[in-house]
Amino acid sequence: MRAALEHILSGHLPYPAIIVDRYGDLVAANKAFELITEGAAVDLTGPGSNVYRLALHRDGIAPRVLNLPVWGRHIVERLRQASSRTADDRLAVLHAEMLSHLLDHDRPGDPAEDYLGFAVPLRLRSSRGDLELMTTVTTFATAVDITLAELKLEAFLPADKRTADLLAR
Repeated sequence: MRAALEHILSGHLPYPAIIVDRYGDLVAANKAFELITEGAAVDLTGPGSNVYRLALHRDGIAPRVLNLPVWGRHIVERLRQASSRTADDRLAVLHAEMLSHLLDHDRPGDPAEDYLGFAVPLRLRSSRGDLELMTTVTTFATAVDITLAELKLEAFLPADKRTADLLAR
């Protein structure tokens, strides 16, 4: 199964893609994900790290997220929904932590502004230029193995031609 997951990740190149568990803990990532994690503290990246924390922590990618109020709200809202749907205490604690990280930033902007609740782009400053990425999340819902059933593939796709060209290089 691990080989199949690695095959899926490499199939998304040159675009970033990750596999996470139900808590957002990183299971695997393709090489392109390094563009997203560049500049983040080492303890916030790599297998076992939490991608929600990576996204919203001051030492993660949050300083490079150009639309942090909206992107952060998207993450916090996804966690709130998952927590209320499952009554999972660990998700509730994670939701509270991510909300505190989001509120900890001194970023101007109203999180409600332009918030659709879905299809929120990630606008990210990178060494290759500013990227505009959409994400898709795929679950392995029909998996018989409970561990596999709790995994999600998150693929970051270019939202515009400029981003596609930057990632292709």
